[in-house]
Amino acid sequence: MEKIELTCIGCPLGCSLTIQKDHDEVVSVTGNTCPRGDAYARKEVTNPTRIVTSSVRVEGGTAPVVSCKTASDIPKSMIFDVTEALKNVKLTAPVAIGDVVLENVCQTGVNIVATKEVQCL
Repeated sequence: MEKIELTCIGCPLGCSLTIQKDHDEVVSVTGNTCPRGDAYARKEVTNPTRIVTSSVRVEGGTAPVVSCKTASDIPKSMIFDVTEALKNVKLTAPVAIGDVVLENVCQTGVNIVATKEVQCL
């Protein structure tokens, strides 16, 4: 039996979680004060995912770059692949919040979307 300790990031409380895991199966989660802690712990030790934030270049805009993020979480193991895919992306102004920067990034089924607006020069 494996014991894993984590700090929950599901809400501002930051509960100290203890997870008991038998091979690939979560046996118990303790220390959480809300159901989100239990769900976070189970997901984190079996299939961790993350939202990736970054920026991409913009040509002809009032800013040289625009911030962006994954529209939903992706497998943690894909973070570096996603950031590498964004290195060669260039947008042309104008860019609006929510515009798709890169579709189906690294075949994850998740789009990268702009999180800021950039106007034309």
